[in-house]
Amino acid sequence: MEADADRLDWNRTLREQWEVHWDNQLRLRLDGLTDDEYFWSPIPDAWSVRPRGSSTAPIQAGAGDFTIDYAVPGPGPAPFTTIAWRLGHVIVGVLAARNAAHFGGPPASYETWTYAGDAATALGQLETQLGVWLAGVRDLGDDGLRREAGPTEPYPEASMADLVLHIHRELIHHLSEVCLLRDLYLHTQPAGNGATR
Repeated sequence: MEADADRLDWNRTLREQWEVHWDNQLRLRLDGLTDDEYFWSPIPDAWSVRPRGSSTAPIQAGAGDFTIDYAVPGPGPAPFTTIAWRLGHVIVGVLAARNAAHFGGPPASYETWTYAGDAATALGQLETQLGVWLAGVRDLGDDGLRREAGPTEPYPEASMADLVLHIHRELIHHLSEVCLLRDLYLHTQPAGNGATR
């Protein structure tokens, strides 16, 4: 039994945990995302990505024409968030910051990011950051998965394998929320609203 575990390609297995889900479920569900869906909220006062100066959130982070709503500490209960917010969180907080810390990506934070003002740009940013992440994980090999994640992470003594599992759970979790919001939009908005699938 132990000999079989030694032969298992753990790096490939961890990458496939995400890649299979992305290739066979999530990516197809994001095709055709419209700008209306991207910014839509089923309730008032949801956190979102907004044109600079138009937010009432305690923190409006971002470097470009659009900012993301935030607060530190976060309010309780947590605000409802739009697809734009959820994609911004995944792109920056889940992926780009980790790509910068571990895989040589450019510095990235909520405060310095140029948030997408439309769905197509956001999906392009997502694809780019996913590519950097997967290449970085691949380059770790099995030995790199055993090293400590280090001081940029909340649990610095955790292994890089632990971090990879955490990031993949975050991606699956938040992007599934995006898919659910798309379903809600499709089934609650009047016909002809531009939603396609």
